[in-house]
Amino acid sequence: MKNRNVIRFAITVGGFTMLSRALGMVRDILTASVFGTSLAMSSFVVAFRLPNLFRALFGEGALSAAFLPVFMQTRRHEGEAAAWRLARRVVTLVLGGLLAIVALGILGMTIWLRMPFVSEKALAVLPLARIMLPYVLFICMAALAMAVLNSYRLFSVSAFTPALLNITWILSILFLVPLVSGGAERQIKMLAWTVLVAGAVQLAYQLPALVRVGWRPGIDADWRDPQVKRVFWLMGPSALGLAVNQVNVMLDSFIALYLVGAWAPSALYYAERLIYFPQGILATSLGTVLLPVLSEFAAQKKYDDMRGAVQHGLRVLLFVMTPAAIGLFVLSRPIIELIFEYRSFNPESTFLTARALSFYAPGLMVFCLAKVFVPAFYALQDTRTPVKVGLCTVWLNLTLNILSAVFLREYWKHAGMALSTVISEGVYGLTLGWILYRRLGAFRIRGILAGWARALGAAVGMALAALLVLRGLTPWLDTMVSLKLARLIAVPLAIGLGMAVYFGLARVFRFQELGDLMDALRRRRKPAATRPGAEEA
Repeated sequence: MKNRNVIRFAITVGGFTMLSRALGMVRDILTASVFGTSLAMSSFVVAFRLPNLFRALFGEGALSAAFLPVFMQTRRHEGEAAAWRLARRVVTLVLGGLLAIVALGILGMTIWLRMPFVSEKALAVLPLARIMLPYVLFICMAALAMAVLNSYRLFSVSAFTPALLNITWILSILFLVPLVSGGAERQIKMLAWTVLVAGAVQLAYQLPALVRVGWRPGIDADWRDPQVKRVFWLMGPSALGLAVNQVNVMLDSFIALYLVGAWAPSALYYAERLIYFPQGILATSLGTVLLPVLSEFAAQKKYDDMRGAVQHGLRVLLFVMTPAAIGLFVLSRPIIELIFEYRSFNPESTFLTARALSFYAPGLMVFCLAKVFVPAFYALQDTRTPVKVGLCTVWLNLTLNILSAVFLREYWKHAGMALSTVISEGVYGLTLGWILYRRLGAFRIRGILAGWARALGAAVGMALAALLVLRGLTPWLDTMVSLKLARLIAVPLAIGLGMAVYFGLARVFRFQELGDLMDALRRRRKPAATRPGAEEA
């Protein structure tokens, strides 16, 4: 697959991901208006980390990354029937293991809640975690289905699936949560039940597409199959790495809840959501597309093509993520005021969340590194290297977070935790890039750095233009309309003008990355050859 086809597929995934992120933003706005940065919301954030841990292990993370290259290799060399037989066996074994984990988890939390001297915060977190834990059954199967559909280049079906969680969540906030009386503590339980229902919806949505490409339901627990063993062998190190990483995320939430304040997990969560919005539009989309593409190159031993796809993807990501990082850093408070400050989300919540966002924002320029490098290691069926590097950086992150929570001043502690995440992710991405550089051969590092420097210069011009508009327009509008309406007009205008300045400078100075994106958009409008019997995206 040509590099520009990769970008074209990434734009397809990015379009649906943008829809999902937009719906996610609506979801978070509505959630913030109801729960703000309360203990109820922070408890929900902490409780939701547990099913996300298992989703990373057995769904979108380790299992999908280990399964996809083996599935594609089996399909290429042994045919469709062998590939689907492998899929059935993996699904049967994983589902059986998850059922046991969920049952034991619910039993353990029930016993914990009945013990004496349970803290107030544990009483708030554990009931929500107990409700949401079965979510892993649905979402892990849904994530495995997404991996299969991606291997058939059916990116649109899998890319739309995450949006279903947001749609279900929004409907619940609008129509079900208001019906629950008894305050935020009872209303947040309705939201937890909504998450469980959304997982079932995400799985059910993909079943028709799976049937079209050849899936047939069945139970096959033959764990002795060499290909099944290969999948779990590849999954093991990656699962260990992701487990440590996700446990670290959970520990971060507990650190924020117990050492910083009841508001801290919520403030960090809302800031993270804004960071994930631009990251998910292209970074996650490109990573999704790169894995099957790089797996195909690796299977054919086309390492020059692999290297070209990696460096091309990295240049495009830096071109897009750099202005997003600078923009969120400069406009952190106005953006939070515009998006979230309503009803239960008060000015204090805005202050706390904006401070976290300003420290997270520079991380967009380093978060994208792993999105490109990790799929390359997985395509080479090397899941151990990211784990080894990840173990070191996770402990670095945990250490920095504890130091921030213990030694920084109040209302700076959570900002220090955000910066710790950025530092750790930067070390992780750069280390992986250096190892991949030694393995695949020389990347054009000077070209990548030169492209990033140009993007950074244009982003500074963008930020200056946006600030001038915002500071000049908001006071003037405030004399004629309400403050909320003034923000609603001024902030989007500032962002729009800033984007126009950035892409205008990129066009004037002929940035290659802009040309690649424009070519991909034009090619996206034309029909492309796909596998017979399957749609492209």
